[in-house]
Amino acid sequence: MLTPRDRWLGLLAGETPDRVLSDYWGTAEVTARLRKELGCASERALWERLGIDKLVLLGPTHPLAKEDTWHMQSLWSIWHVEVTNISYGDGLGSYEEAVSNPLAKAESAADVERFDWPDAAMFDVDGMRAKCEAWHSYPILGGCYEPFYLYCRLRGMEQALADLALNPVVAEAALERIYYIHESVIRRTLEAAQGLIDLIYVAEDLGTQDTLMISPASFRRFLKPWMRKMIDLAHSFGVTVMHHDDGAIRPLLPELIEIGIDVLNPIQWRCAGMGREDLARDFGKSLVFHGGVDNQQTLPFGTPDDVKREVADNIRIFRKGKGYIVAPCHNLQPNTPTANILALYEAVHECAA
Repeated sequence: MLTPRDRWLGLLAGETPDRVLSDYWGTAEVTARLRKELGCASERALWERLGIDKLVLLGPTHPLAKEDTWHMQSLWSIWHVEVTNISYGDGLGSYEEAVSNPLAKAESAADVERFDWPDAAMFDVDGMRAKCEAWHSYPILGGCYEPFYLYCRLRGMEQALADLALNPVVAEAALERIYYIHESVIRRTLEAAQGLIDLIYVAEDLGTQDTLMISPASFRRFLKPWMRKMIDLAHSFGVTVMHHDDGAIRPLLPELIEIGIDVLNPIQWRCAGMGREDLARDFGKSLVFHGGVDNQQTLPFGTPDDVKREVADNIRIFRKGKGYIVAPCHNLQPNTPTANILALYEAVHECAA
């Protein structure tokens, strides 16, 4: 019997899987609720209960980090970013909001160099092989690089965006430093894992609901060269690159494909220019699509039948190319009814392989 890892690796290699693949992304509140309602003792038991080919997200630890997350850019304590938890939905859930930006006052490249950057050599990459072995039947994503996301928290969102036009020297110096820290950690991680890591995450959030957050020219100057280098590093180890990018990012997709992304997530198809048929037609021969089940409208506010129709439509549209992995387009939110989540995965198994 094929394992989730077998299915992912087969699909990524261009093979036809034995069934439609699915993945799970949800907030901690949603995961806890599902485990309780479905009587699952662990997250793994939840994935098995729902028949999910879960992508397992792992990352090296840092001895000075107060947080425990695979997402290296969200180890706030080592980047000296202070955060607070913001409650929403009358207590349904919470999210972290940066309340201090330690690079906010930097005015020059020298100021950037004087910042107390984390030491890449302190990351415990030696533990990654054992972490991967614990999930041997699941695909492993074992490194992440999301440079502008981090830069915006270090600098402050407004200042970070302004820097691209008004203070490019600071942006270039910081993004260069961010790259080389991540390059060292990810290279050492891939070496230590000895072939057990299947994907790395080279991501950004470059789209709003209607348009790009930064201009294509700014993308080419500040982000594209570094992303290309990181993608080349991953590919040199035979590792697949998943690119996460929210919103209306269609204008950048040809350039992202040019620099080598393999899997595109999360496919927010209600955003401008992100129509599913158009994406599949224009980019389906180059990309595996991941996500696409709308969690702004369909999942929280639709009916189970609405969810099932959308899943079936996505499978029909996106499987025409290199492949498709069904998943919510970003984390399931606490306002999503359990019935709709169950409908999502029931629809996957109701569709023919």
